[in-house]
Amino acid sequence: MSALRLAICDPAEETRENLKHLVMGIDSVCLEADGSRYEFFFDVAKQSEPEAVLINIDSDIDAAIELIGKLRNEFPKAGIIAISSSTEGQTILRIMRAGAREFINAPIDAQELVAALERVGENTSAAGARPKSGRIIAVAGSSGGVGTTSIAVNLACSMAQIPGESIALIDLDLSLGDADVFLDSIPEYTLLDVAQNVSRLDLSLLRKSLTKHESGVFLLPRPVQLQDMETVNSSDFGRVLKLLKASFTHLIVDLSKSYNALDLTTLQAADDILLLTQLDLPCLRNVVRLLTSLETIDNLVDKIKIVVNRSGLDNNQISLKKAEEHIGREIFWQIPNNFSAVSEGRNNGIPLIDSSPNSSITQNIIALANRMTNNTVEGDDDEEIGEKKEKKRLFSFLSKG
Repeated sequence: MSALRLAICDPAEETRENLKHLVMGIDSVCLEADGSRYEFFFDVAKQSEPEAVLINIDSDIDAAIELIGKLRNEFPKAGIIAISSSTEGQTILRIMRAGAREFINAPIDAQELVAALERVGENTSAAGARPKSGRIIAVAGSSGGVGTTSIAVNLACSMAQIPGESIALIDLDLSLGDADVFLDSIPEYTLLDVAQNVSRLDLSLLRKSLTKHESGVFLLPRPVQLQDMETVNSSDFGRVLKLLKASFTHLIVDLSKSYNALDLTTLQAADDILLLTQLDLPCLRNVVRLLTSLETIDNLVDKIKIVVNRSGLDNNQISLKKAEEHIGREIFWQIPNNFSAVSEGRNNGIPLIDSSPNSSITQNIIALANRMTNNTVEGDDDEEIGEKKEKKRLFSFLSKG
């Protein structure tokens, strides 16, 4: 799953450097080469054999269009993206006829560039194996206090240990979110700062606005002041999600319990939704209520995976079988109860992979991280947990204490 190999040609130094700065903030893109002369760039491309080419045509339209034609003939599978400040229809038509696959107006909008690169990546990947962009995993709760932040933070930290994975964690509980406390971090910027300036941020600056934890996780925390909650709108937040998807392999979003507009924006954009519950009646009733309510949104319920947290907390809890009958679907995952380890890690601001690396709950979350990233580890019992028969046997054992 290699990054899209890219080459840039732009005779204007300022715009060329800005363009390089922009694409270098995208994890799914690898900048192979850049050139400042149309007449020499063909030789540069022959050496690097890029899968995509960005060409700013404004310095010499005729020379740039001639270069596009030569590149199209030499590299028919490469996606050529032309950039120009011109909006003249005849010029754009000449560019597309010469062989450009995409056209972007300057100054470049980051989202527009990301979308063009994704389309080029789809066409140039013969087997379709290259990832289009990052995946969003929403962590939601069926009630307050079921451990969504704990699981979101520790899942993110565990995923960040997997080679090739880059993880961003977003705290969407704008009133009482405490993901920064779990990671003992004092962020310089918050979700409010990023959302209000998203139209002026390129991908590199956006990434720098996040707080990097020593585990490798990049954190975007909730706003500082309670009165700032209302100033983050779903439109700006949707743009933040799109840009972060282009820069990270996975986004973990810790939702609030209010299921407000920002939460629904995340749920609709998410690839997977981990809905946390405990095996007690109030939580399970809320699970049913949420599933029923979210059925009105196309394809949303299909993305939901039910996760039981704090398994074995009470020997008199509702059995797994009864829970599945009550909610009408299978349990995807079950996380064992270990209050002391989780509490110690939270109070010290240390994730479980560092505070209790050998505990059952840490190993369980590591297995979940491997599952969510489709990472196969030799000797891991991840597949065993995935089989329904083995899963129910494990859950039955845990529920019996």
